[in-house]
Amino acid sequence: MRAVIVDCAIYRDGRRTEGPDDLSDALDQARATGDAFLWIGLYEPTEDEFELVSSEFGLHPLAVEDALNAHQRPKLEVYDDSLFIVLKPAIYDAETDTVSTDEVMIFVGDSFVVTVRHGESSPLHEVRKRLEADPDVLRHGPTAVLYAVCDTVVDRYIDVAAELQMDLEGLEAEVFAPNGGATRNTAAKIYNFKRQLLEFRRATVPLASPMARLAGASVPFVHKQAQPFFRDVSDHLTRANEQVEGLERLLSDILSAHLAQMGVRQNDDMRKISAWAAMIAVPTMAAGIYGMNFEHMPELRWTWSYPVVLLVMAGAVFALFRLFKRRGWL
Repeated sequence: MRAVIVDCAIYRDGRRTEGPDDLSDALDQARATGDAFLWIGLYEPTEDEFELVSSEFGLHPLAVEDALNAHQRPKLEVYDDSLFIVLKPAIYDAETDTVSTDEVMIFVGDSFVVTVRHGESSPLHEVRKRLEADPDVLRHGPTAVLYAVCDTVVDRYIDVAAELQMDLEGLEAEVFAPNGGATRNTAAKIYNFKRQLLEFRRATVPLASPMARLAGASVPFVHKQAQPFFRDVSDHLTRANEQVEGLERLLSDILSAHLAQMGVRQNDDMRKISAWAAMIAVPTMAAGIYGMNFEHMPELRWTWSYPVVLLVMAGAVFALFRLFKRRGWL
């Protein structure tokens, strides 16, 4: 069991104290003092490994099932003995320009917090370290842990949105480059960027409702005094969602502009091809006529017929070239 427990400690009056190895004894000890709580962190536990924790803390079977299985939507569930929330931390990889999401599940109950993480980009270690350095916040109990985790996850959303904004500006500059910087791969880049936005939206948009509940109505196991703090988190999440919506609209406009530019370029290419075909057709027609094997044809026995025909063909081609050039076809 110790293999999946990343960290386990009792926090009394905002200070960390090591509790007994037995989870039941640790929870009883935290509840006995009245000003302490137990915080257990788990990493991708199996069903058998999580069974001991769920039985000791009285976690609801449906919440346990969600905690064991990844790929959950962000949500907030209230049960008789605990509060269950699912978060999806996002991380931006600058090398591959991709957004990836992991999952963090939090159980909050009477004098305990159980966090379960799936993936490597979880902010839980960072949050625990920061809270342990600030006893004034940590002494507010499990609510402080819940707030700190939510706040850190949402702040990361804003950072990821800023990175995506920079990528989109680069993509926009490529599409609207005056020298025609867009290439065949531009459309693929646009669709790949759209996939990154979709992955990001799956983390941010569903979380709006849980944050609104925590910021508004009275939620069990959450202090009413914490509602202003959750309202601040909700405001930051709203800003992140607005950024995502703006990026999606701008991306759609960029895609439309790119497709329109491709159509214009194709029309320009067709006009150039048509112009060159017309210029080639004139000498081809003249050469074809005078290449026929007829005995009685005009100018066949005239001394200057050959250079005159060449001059006529060159003059016709030059006239067509000037005409197409003036109309912008060449």
